[in-house]
Amino acid sequence: MPYLSPSLLHARLSAGYANRPDVLRKVEFEVAAGEVVGLVGESGSGKSTVAMAILRLLEYRGGSVRGELRFQGRDLLRLSERQMRAVRGREIGLVLQSPLSSLNPSMTVGQQIREAWLAHGTAGGKPWHGLLELLETVNLPPDLQFLDRYPRQLSVGQAQRVLIAMAIVHRPALLVADEPTSALDTVTQAEILKLFARLNRQLGMSILYISHDLLSVASLCHRIAILRDGRMVESGPTELIFRRPRHSYTKALLAAIPAVPFAQSLSSEAPAT
Repeated sequence: MPYLSPSLLHARLSAGYANRPDVLRKVEFEVAAGEVVGLVGESGSGKSTVAMAILRLLEYRGGSVRGELRFQGRDLLRLSERQMRAVRGREIGLVLQSPLSSLNPSMTVGQQIREAWLAHGTAGGKPWHGLLELLETVNLPPDLQFLDRYPRQLSVGQAQRVLIAMAIVHRPALLVADEPTSALDTVTQAEILKLFARLNRQLGMSILYISHDLLSVASLCHRIAILRDGRMVESGPTELIFRRPRHSYTKALLAAIPAVPFAQSLSSEAPAT
């Protein structure tokens, strides 16, 4: 079972801002090698703060993080900014919501993927090596004409796939996906979830999938962690959370979704547990 594999990431975090010092309060969770973990909570629960804290980007928004953030044996909170720049992009990738606003409107798809490669690459690297294969991996047209398109010429789903391509260009061990389907229609959401499942299955990439949508989490994740008001209230294997939730907040979240049997909510693309 994937969640019995060695821990890739173990976090024990408190975080906040000058005007909100307790956005996260001793939030503890882990992601095993090859595992997909869903972090679930409503707006304002602290989910995106977790994503920014893992990448050590919270300080650029005026925030601070305390605790421990062990990734592949290193405490990321103890690394210098120069050392963290070697981790971001290469070892931990990030996919954000609102894909069209996350892309640079004045740069082509090819230029933006190239910039992602160079920003996190090493001297002497070949940014175009395997580029068409990368497009094919994320279900984009594997041709040079597509690379010449600008964001305004893309659908929202294509733009999200471009962001995913930029995030996995260096095959990171961990992909942090922060509400990556919130701006998408239902059909495109399902396609992106299948893509994440395939990246996990074929590349062995661990994924921290952050969402407020329990059904999408159920279709993708091996385990679920429930966040409420900056605290972790419950975590466990996906099926156990759905069948036997313990915390009243988890029960309330489950009661708010359509009455779909658990077995039907799981996609055929979901990784085996």
